[in-house]
Amino acid sequence: MQTLENNKRKVAGCLRQGISPRRLALTLALGFAVGCIPVVGLPTALCAVLAFAFRLNLPAIQAANYVAMPFQVALIVPLLRIGSKLFPIAARSNAEMSSLAHSPAHILSQSPQLAVQIGGMAGQALFAWLLLAVPVVMLLTPALTAILRRVPTLAEAESGD
Repeated sequence: MQTLENNKRKVAGCLRQGISPRRLALTLALGFAVGCIPVVGLPTALCAVLAFAFRLNLPAIQAANYVAMPFQVALIVPLLRIGSKLFPIAARSNAEMSSLAHSPAHILSQSPQLAVQIGGMAGQALFAWLLLAVPVVMLLTPALTAILRRVPTLAEAESGD
């Protein structure tokens, strides 16, 4: 019984953690930006690590991450193109781009060299994402802070930040 009560307190503390308007705005901005990383599967784990490392609200950062998922898929090709222009590695053929539809295991078994090229493409897309994510977080945080300060419950939590 005692353990159940302790677990309830821990969960309640996690939900209230980082709940002032400024911290919550930063949490949502980071969750959204990280959610747009052009590598499927990486944002969820990275958001959890950021939330624990910087004591941010875990449910809020994951919610923003999940809201960003459609943007993540839509931005993969544009970020790849931007990254290849900013950080050119080598010319790619259309055959290489079509191979992205296969599973990583299939790519590795058919052509390890192609796997290395795809890794380079992912690096280019990540580079482009990083250049865009920093200004997005810097612009979203003050805008969201102003909006969240109008929420009465959050305005009361401002002093605890």
